[in-house]
Amino acid sequence: MSSLLPPNSTDGERAIEAATARLADLPVLLVDLWNPYHCPEALLPWLAWALSIDSWKSYWPLEVKRARVASALSIQRRKGTAQSVEEVIESFGGSVAITEWWQQNPPGVPHTFHLELAVNGERASGENSAAYVDDVIAEVSRTKPVRSHFDFTQSTSLHGGIGVAAVVLACTYARLLLTAEAA
Repeated sequence: MSSLLPPNSTDGERAIEAATARLADLPVLLVDLWNPYHCPEALLPWLAWALSIDSWKSYWPLEVKRARVASALSIQRRKGTAQSVEEVIESFGGSVAITEWWQQNPPGVPHTFHLELAVNGERASGENSAAYVDDVIAEVSRTKPVRSHFDFTQSTSLHGGIGVAAVVLACTYARLLLTAEAA
């Protein structure tokens, strides 16, 4: 390695140069480490920690992990509002209808709200679906206004199609003529 330091540099300067020379050998650009969509999957938990994401589960799908990191700052800015609750659920790949106490007919108990939570079938499927929904509810509890309480209804949206199949068999039709013999 050729050094950029002058010949009269100190031992400390040479040690700093040797220690920082490895930074050029990193396989990822430093700017990509802070981008949730380009950060390597192995480093996403560290990025989530740096952005103050309260919980992180290894069994979440990769697109959920990236969406949670991407929405972290927006959620932190609006924490304690209905919009932050919506953003949390959207980052998990679901959709929500929030009905606050004053929007209910008749008006409900003050400082309560009802969530109608729809989790997409792809992200909630499999053996972790109950734990996954529990994670969503726990994040809503961390994000909602502290004085508010909520109840929820869960629904799952599944997308599918109906196919029609037909089978055609080739067959022959023969007509039998029976004649009566006269005796």
